Amino acid sequence: MKFAFIGTYPPQKCGIGTFTHNLIKSIGENFGYKDLLPNLSVIAIDDNIELNYDYPSEVVFVVRQNNLNDYVIASKIINYNKADVCILEHEFGIFGGESGIHILSLISRIEMPLIVTFHTVIKEPTSTQRLIVNELSKKAFKIVVMSKKAVKFLLEIYNIPEEKIEVIEHGVPAGKIYQRDKAREKFNFSNKTALFTFGLLSRNKGIETVLKALPKVLKKHKNIIYVVLGNTHPKVLSLQGEEYREYLLRLVKKYGLEKYVYFYKNFVPEELLMEYLCATDIYITPYLNEEQITSGTLSYAIGAGTAVISTPYWHAQELLADGRGILFDFNNHEQLGDKLLDLLDNQDKIGQLRETARNYGNKIRWPMIGAKYIKVAASAVEEYYQIQKEKRAVPEPYYLPEFSPIQIESYKDDSGIMQQA
Repeated sequence: MKFAFIGTYPPQKCGIGTFTHNLIKSIGENFGYKDLLPNLSVIAIDDNIELNYDYPSEVVFVVRQNNLNDYVIASKIINYNKADVCILEHEFGIFGGESGIHILSLISRIEMPLIVTFHTVIKEPTSTQRLIVNELSKKAFKIVVMSKKAVKFLLEIYNIPEEKIEVIEHGVPAGKIYQRDKAREKFNFSNKTALFTFGLLSRNKGIETVLKALPKVLKKHKNIIYVVLGNTHPKVLSLQGEEYREYLLRLVKKYGLEKYVYFYKNFVPEELLMEYLCATDIYITPYLNEEQITSGTLSYAIGAGTAVISTPYWHAQELLADGRGILFDFNNHEQLGDKLLDLLDNQDKIGQLRETARNYGNKIRWPMIGAKYIKVAASAVEEYYQIQKEKRAVPEPYYLPEFSPIQIESYKDDSGIMQQA
């Protein structure tokens, strides 16, 4: 099966790009990566912020985000390469035009079944956003979302046929098993209680809620360190500079937290990020509003088996259900302080959260997620060829790949332990 992918892509520092790369690797782990590579092409969407990205060989064309003609050329390249299926990673902000409408110029011209992964589903879309979702959905043979809330929105707000929609959760790394004590020593977390937040900084991240909660916690537990890891979001940086980071630093000084709070301005490799999470005691996502349908950062924390406290945005409500994490109200630093104190006073609760998260994380490792995408792709291709047959316009014979139950439902991690889907 030949795959074409559309999305941002490394070395561009973007969450969608990381997702696309991981998805390709996970599909390759099911096929055998050497077998997949000749049957793989990537259309990379370039943000125009840097013009010197050194893309890997699988990137066959680079679309300049705001150049409409590039989208048309990309469609011709995908068709020329005769991909069997095209997978689009969709996020409004990564494509050109109003709300990323330029992507329709590409998608409308491709001549193979399309699968769309919606990384964002907006509850109250603008007319343009609604148009984009509806047009992509009409063209798509399958739509993938990562939460049940997203399915509800697609059905009730966008009137998408339910049979088109598949829920496949955000994948998490299945890499090496880190030794917690060594990781804690590496990051100078030994003999400390490490609180951690990571991701691109912007006003909606709510880091100030944690800073306001810490003085209450420090009255009883003084051996705390809070690490905030991540660059400022590129779009925020271009419009507002480091205003938000500087505001947070002023709060650190105001509350006398200089010895306890550390900001690391960096975009770290995935392996290092997982090592940080392994070393962390409590991971915090203090986002300020509920309208986040998918959070890769939260998925990674659960995948690493980290105890999590979060505000109840949509993805957190689902992912942290059944004892996988603890929720606190938006912008409520008093409540956050109380919940942190409860955990720190009862270390066994932290251990239970870690164990529950780890058990769930084992079900959403990337190789298993890749297998699910392969299954959806095979279904889309089968449906497409059936339609072509009915039109009496059947192309060359096509044979769907066969998958054993082991490939679809389980994999062996580096510890040699078989993990069931």
